[in-house]
Amino acid sequence: MTSLLDGCTPWPEEYVDHYWAAGHWRGTTLDSLLRGWALDHGPRTALVHGDTRVTYAALNRRADRMAAGLRLRGLRSGQRVIVQLPNVPELVTTLFALLRAGLVPVLCPPEHRGPEVSELVRLTQAVGYVGPATHAGFDHTAMVAEIAARGPFLRRVFTYEPPGTASEFGGGLTTDPAGCHYSPLASLDAPPEPALAQSAGQVALLLPAGAPGGGLVPRTHDDYAYQARAAGEATSLTRDDVYLAALPAGSNTVLGCPGILGTLTAGGTVVLADGPDPATCLPLIARERVTVTTVTTPVAESWLAYPGGTDTATLRLLQLTGTPPSPGTAGRAGRAFGCRVQQLFALPEGVVLLTRPEDPAEATPATHGRPLSPDDRIRVVDASGADVPDGTTGRLLARGPYTPRGHYRATAADTFTPDGYLRTPYLAHRTPTGTLVVTGPAPHTPDSTS
Repeated sequence: MTSLLDGCTPWPEEYVDHYWAAGHWRGTTLDSLLRGWALDHGPRTALVHGDTRVTYAALNRRADRMAAGLRLRGLRSGQRVIVQLPNVPELVTTLFALLRAGLVPVLCPPEHRGPEVSELVRLTQAVGYVGPATHAGFDHTAMVAEIAARGPFLRRVFTYEPPGTASEFGGGLTTDPAGCHYSPLASLDAPPEPALAQSAGQVALLLPAGAPGGGLVPRTHDDYAYQARAAGEATSLTRDDVYLAALPAGSNTVLGCPGILGTLTAGGTVVLADGPDPATCLPLIARERVTVTTVTTPVAESWLAYPGGTDTATLRLLQLTGTPPSPGTAGRAGRAFGCRVQQLFALPEGVVLLTRPEDPAEATPATHGRPLSPDDRIRVVDASGADVPDGTTGRLLARGPYTPRGHYRATAADTFTPDGYLRTPYLAHRTPTGTLVVTGPAPHTPDSTS
């Protein structure tokens, strides 16, 4: 079985062998992918945020030095670190630096507060936290200090300050009475060290589960790299594409469906927006010549209603995510923005459904399309677990090369069937043409993740 972080369920060997033979898994860690991207696309722009532009070479170099800085501060391979950053280049750099240092990022939504963050620290025994000092009027440093004072785990806090902002730590390191050390994220800088020997079968990161109370989802380097690459192929990403991260960049949808990682895999450029509102995003689409972005139905509606005018001539693809699919919004957005609309359904557990250009015309606005991988296995079942006929609504189950076999530390042990199918918390039906429509959350049952 694959080598995973303690507390995770590995894939059976027969599936590991098949996913390797099919070329889905390629044995390269995500941080090693960055090294290859830097060699292939070094001077090209990888990240844009405001007036900041980061090349592939600079991103790789900064990740190297930050990884060495993390190890210099006493963090060791296999330890977990909470990452709660807004849409800034430092989020991407930090993820790659943690991976390069052998640490496991625990992605935390920016809006989470003390109770949720404290539970993540307890569940993962996280020794570190990376987040803003303050953001959207909330004092993250004070929140983390309170969590550190109550428990034995959190001992390293690295705070992000926007460029030009003076850090309250003055560029140095301070220690509170609980023994937790605080320092600016920018201070993590040391000469690069030799690369760690890591397996792509190990857990790369932990994502919040796709339903409240569902715990955490362990994603390996192999399976997450495959998801991002396959999603990039399904959206025809090339090095000429510019992806706008309008929704939170640390979410599974924006990070890897194909999102940031898929765009970087193709050699394109990622533009990080401070929020999804039209006054922020529509000017960015025009200024940066954005070609692809991902939004929810409410965000798309707000863009359509924006009175300030739009210049979306470069936009070729709008991914519309939500359940159920929104055919009315899809049709209006396609006409208003002059682009193709792709319906997308994605869970952190790895289930990705999307429409393709070759799908029947009626499928694109009204369905979520087909599974991402040819080796995805999808079932729609009734309350007894029996498959239902096409057109009949039932519980959506999925298994495949980017769907893990269990939640971290079995926080939702009954979410997976004995033969490895994820019992998603959603209802769906299959159309006569084979496409899928996810209609909404399933009612709570004893085996529900909701």
